[in-house]
Amino acid sequence: MGGSAMNTSILESVAAELAAPGKGILAADESDGTIAKRFQAIGVESTEGNRRAYRELLMTTESLNEGVSGVILFDETIRQQAIDGRSFVEVLRDLGIHPGIKVDKGAKPLAGCPGEKVTEGLDGLRVRLAEYADIGATFTKWRAVITMGDAMPTRACLRANAHALARFAALSQEAGLVPIVEPEVLMDGPHTIEEHERATEAALRAVFAELREYGVSLEGMLLKPNMVLPGNECPVQVDARQVAEMTVRCMRRNVPAAVPGLMFLSGGQGDVEATENLNAMNRIEGNPWQLSFSFGRALQAPALQAWAGDAENASATQNALRHRVRCNSAARFGRYSAEMEQAASSQAC
Repeated sequence: MGGSAMNTSILESVAAELAAPGKGILAADESDGTIAKRFQAIGVESTEGNRRAYRELLMTTESLNEGVSGVILFDETIRQQAIDGRSFVEVLRDLGIHPGIKVDKGAKPLAGCPGEKVTEGLDGLRVRLAEYADIGATFTKWRAVITMGDAMPTRACLRANAHALARFAALSQEAGLVPIVEPEVLMDGPHTIEEHERATEAALRAVFAELREYGVSLEGMLLKPNMVLPGNECPVQVDARQVAEMTVRCMRRNVPAAVPGLMFLSGGQGDVEATENLNAMNRIEGNPWQLSFSFGRALQAPALQAWAGDAENASATQNALRHRVRCNSAARFGRYSAEMEQAASSQAC
């Protein structure tokens, strides 16, 4: 029992560091297919060398640790090295940033539920987690994809994904790794913000019921939820204040106070939009958890455009990333403003 208590203590410490005030997580865990699409959009071939070079630029950005507490890596990336011979895990550790790893195998069609998906990857997960822990990872991530539509999400979809998330989380904690549990209710479609809130609420209820069943330590995990938003095809759009109020209300109703941090995903929002919404949430007082970020595209999009596959653009690439990190770090305190965006071009930061 002593070992278990010590293990829980380490998990809680890492979870608290990942959710530290003013910091958030850089999601650089795009699958081969996803990174290929991102590279294609800027006219760059997705080779192992190009992926390594781009991600090294992200991870060696000066002062990245001032606003980033952890970086989620892909299986290929956690095994790669920087040009100076250090592994990417060492690069991050030297900056005081936690290295994390995406461990799911992607969302696949859910049998019996047309149009819905379940995330796979539980088979062999215990062995993979032990290997990642040996490599140096301190946290993990698993993403569930919840689609909205006619009679969707179904209870079967919610339960299947909640079950997988809970088993992933329990196995991660067993391996001494902090799980980031990500039930993403997609913003694709014509649904209203009220419909999105109801679906998000149903997903969170299902997830926390399963986490309790599997004895997952809530203090030693993090939640990566979606913000509550109208669908991208909904004719009625809303401002950041309404997104913040409805998102925080939904979280307060369904997320136990024991969870140290909510690391919101950007989920297709524009980079500035995601920052504005995070900022508005942090202006609402009295929340029991840290309201943070775990952004991929919303942190990387400007950097990717600046890079364009050219090593000579290294400085511009890192400046673009550093700026978005600073904006989101300010949003963690509710101190972000539009002026910060305008100042970026003049300060080159």
